[in-house]
Amino acid sequence: MDERLIRQIQREGAEALLNMGVSLPLKDFKIPFRKEPLRLRLTMRRPTMACQIQIAKTWLSVGMTLSEFEALDYDGQMRFLVEHGRKLSRMIALTMPHWWLPTCVLAWFIRHSMKWEYQKGAFEKFVTLMGTAPFTNIIRSAEIVNPMKLRLSHRKKGS
Repeated sequence: MDERLIRQIQREGAEALLNMGVSLPLKDFKIPFRKEPLRLRLTMRRPTMACQIQIAKTWLSVGMTLSEFEALDYDGQMRFLVEHGRKLSRMIALTMPHWWLPTCVLAWFIRHSMKWEYQKGAFEKFVTLMGTAPFTNIIRSAEIVNPMKLRLSHRKKGS
């Protein structure tokens, strides 16, 4: 592996562990008498369980796998954008802490201010990180401790 790729993987792992999130550029504002524009950024963070459920429900309503999404050509991307652009911006908005702003308003702002390349990259990055692997241990331990499960000495009689 390339040294640069290894460092990138390590940095992404550290960011995930520290829950720093991924900062996305939203909008650039030109200010008079200033060389660089003022850049408004939003940070995607690990969402809560309720937001993960909403994201999963929205993604399942799209009816496409991540590999199919990544394999789309330009025309396919444009068709996807027309059909599912609102859902995509909603899923991105659900990953950003927004206690002060309703999700629909933040999704609208993302749709109208963020470049498509950033939206697509954020979406691909988030969907690859989201999964059920962290919950398998919880499910396994709940299954072991289940008080309704028959114990070894009660298998014959069921009492």
